[in-house]
Amino acid sequence: MDYSLLATCLAVYRSGSLTKAARLLGISQPAVTGQIRSLEGILGQTLFTRVAKGTVPTDAAHELVRDTADALDALEVAITRRTRPRSLTDRTIHLAGPSEALSLRVLPALSDLIAAGLRLRLTFGLTDDLVGGLAEGHFDMVVSTRLDRSPGITSTPLMDEEFALVGSREWAVKLPDDLITRDGAAALLCAPLISYAESLPIIRRYWHTVFGHSPSVTPQVTAPDLRAVLGAVRAGAGISVLPTYLCSADLGSGDVKVLHHPKVAPLNTLYLATRSTGALSHTINAVRAQLVAQARHW
Repeated sequence: MDYSLLATCLAVYRSGSLTKAARLLGISQPAVTGQIRSLEGILGQTLFTRVAKGTVPTDAAHELVRDTADALDALEVAITRRTRPRSLTDRTIHLAGPSEALSLRVLPALSDLIAAGLRLRLTFGLTDDLVGGLAEGHFDMVVSTRLDRSPGITSTPLMDEEFALVGSREWAVKLPDDLITRDGAAALLCAPLISYAESLPIIRRYWHTVFGHSPSVTPQVTAPDLRAVLGAVRAGAGISVLPTYLCSADLGSGDVKVLHHPKVAPLNTLYLATRSTGALSHTINAVRAQLVAQARHW
């Protein structure tokens, strides 16, 4: 059965008119008439009688509305809360992005909204996969490592990541800055390379910017979480390129050292991507405004 027929019946019952019900539902009066006739055919009962000023419900209509109105109203509220939310508690936000950025930057920045009732569901992953999911409606917002110019996607800059070549205290002794300045990437061939992925995404950007060519080495270890990479670097397993915000505490304590200080530090901008079709909900606007404001202090 098409349950929209029940919604039409309720609209006619409450408005007292086929014409008024049609206006409320945004359809034509003949369509309302047709739906009422279809419902009467399914039930085998007459629901309304036509009078000069509209319609009069029959006993069958009174009984049907009594049994279905609460459920239909609850369904309407459930849909409205998601399509036109007016408060933080009305709609769950599905947010995706790199695990490190979401864990260390985004979640703390949204703590006040979460305490006020905001519901979040997080998904970690790579930008290409996540932006595709945003366009398909799997996510409401994506923290992206690149500017996406796809139709229907709006990207707002959040922060610039600064990348640094880092190692433990021991590797800092073996690989002094002046040696790297003199010999370039060749000075690093003796050190195991710890990478986020086999393709060396962050390391490759650093090599291109600082040394002017692609890295020619194979990573000794790959771990799809930069915090795991940092842990290996801290323990002295090798060297890597990491965003400075991720290892700021270790740099402050001296457990991890910046091995090289190039004239131009490699940067990458993080963006907050949302769908640009239609009006953004109250909740999405609140989350975006909070992140943009907090990102000024990152």
